[in-house]
Amino acid sequence: MSQMITKDNELIRINPSNTNKIEYSTTSGRSWHVRYSGSSYGSFQDLTDNGKEILATTSKGLYYSTTNGRSWHKRN
Repeated sequence: MSQMITKDNELIRINPSNTNKIEYSTTSGRSWHVRYSGSSYGSFQDLTDNGKEILATTSKGLYYSTTNGRSWHKRN
């Protein structure tokens, strides 16, 4: 797992200074935009793409997103 992945021609990362934010870049990392910000799911620690969803390990457990990080759901 890592703190940055490539999905659908975007770089998606955990913000390095605020781990409650997921950011994306369409400019190969030259500029970043916030895609998700909040503490409901805990601090993001790692991201991985399994082909159909993004998985995130957080301080509150394992979450998944089918919206490229816009919304997250607890993995049971």
